[in-house]
Amino acid sequence: MNIYLTSGTPEFMESLRKKYSNEKMIVLHGSGNSMLLHETEGKSVFQTPRSYEVIDSINELEDKGFFVMNHLPVSDEGRPLFEHRFLSRSHVIESDPGFKAYRLLKPINSETYIVLTEWSGPTSFEAWKVSKAYKDAFEKQVAAVGIENRNIFTSKAYVTTYTTAKNEETED
Repeated sequence: MNIYLTSGTPEFMESLRKKYSNEKMIVLHGSGNSMLLHETEGKSVFQTPRSYEVIDSINELEDKGFFVMNHLPVSDEGRPLFEHRFLSRSHVIESDPGFKAYRLLKPINSETYIVLTEWSGPTSFEAWKVSKAYKDAFEKQVAAVGIENRNIFTSKAYVTTYTTAKNEETED
């Protein structure tokens, strides 16, 4: 499975989604930009996509929700350790209130992985970030594979958030 991303105006992203209505596409609206997410077994219909291989997933992505993308630039040497960390983790996130879906995206032509989660709304995501389950999961994962003693990242990670609701916030 692959995910392809492209950015543009909200109107253009909607027009592409309608043009390829037989494809699984979700229009995402962020702070100052919109993005079209295309999930497929095939090739991209976009001219210049950001391309990712889905290497882990939970549930189907829905076209109504709050999306969080954790962008993690990983060195070539660090890729096996990074992937092991996420692929061997328990899926405790599945039982969190408001959780909808998850994808671990391996970059095809870059160094930046994306950990994509979908929530029913921003309140659910924020509640998960301050939960004991979140803290426990990350502390155990780091300790288990020794990431704290290795610099596998090439630059600082960053987070972007999107909603499927144009000009309005998704509710929990």
